[in-house]
Amino acid sequence: MKIKAKKHFGQNFLTDKSFIDKIIQSIPDIKGANLVEIGPGLGDLTKALLERYALRAYEVDEELYEHLKDAFKEEIKTDRLQLCLGDVLEYWQKGVLCPEPYFICANIPYYITTPIIYGVLKDKNCTGAVLMVQKEVASKLTAPFGCADYSSLSVLVQISSDINTLFEVPKSAFSPQPKVDSAVVCMRKKVDLEFDFCDIKEYVSSAFKARGRTLRKNLLSRYDKEIDIKSNLRPHELAPDMHFRLFKSLNKQKR
Repeated sequence: MKIKAKKHFGQNFLTDKSFIDKIIQSIPDIKGANLVEIGPGLGDLTKALLERYALRAYEVDEELYEHLKDAFKEEIKTDRLQLCLGDVLEYWQKGVLCPEPYFICANIPYYITTPIIYGVLKDKNCTGAVLMVQKEVASKLTAPFGCADYSSLSVLVQISSDINTLFEVPKSAFSPQPKVDSAVVCMRKKVDLEFDFCDIKEYVSSAFKARGRTLRKNLLSRYDKEIDIKSNLRPHELAPDMHFRLFKSLNKQKR
């Protein structure tokens, strides 16, 4: 039975084996952590992952879930693959994706890229991720301060993790072809930062509330405190580590 990609799930299946192999080779030494795949789709990446790792996979599409159950029945029977049906964002709302430390590898639908990245950063059991994202999103995630792509998402990700773009993937590597090229990024979460994710997210959202406004004015919408920064400084002119220092100072005053 031929399975057609569904637009409402943002499905573009990675079919080029050379790029699947590059993704597998990009997974760092996860030191005993479990591996989780989001959106296994037709199972091409899943098959390659299972050659090296035991795996837990989350699939929202019931038709694909049934296809995967049949294609990997032996791996499921031997508990090498735990296949979960449902929206991964709803699983995250209820808690964590895995009760033990885990690492994510996924070709994720573009329309839920940001919520998935938030999930990676918020879930304390998640140690990082190798993600296929839209090329433009990869540029934003890794953008240095001062450039046009530098945004609240850049700051949030770079405060919380070490991230870099590994390689680009042309749209011809997918079926059906998306309208844009992709890129694979690797995020390794920093383990020495102790803060509440919701607090840092709210700080960053406030800091970049209006890009053309000064950072001081943006932050005064949330923090009724003395803010020790230059009065004409814009949010994109401050490096992630400096944003973090300012966040800690303001959060300390808040308490």
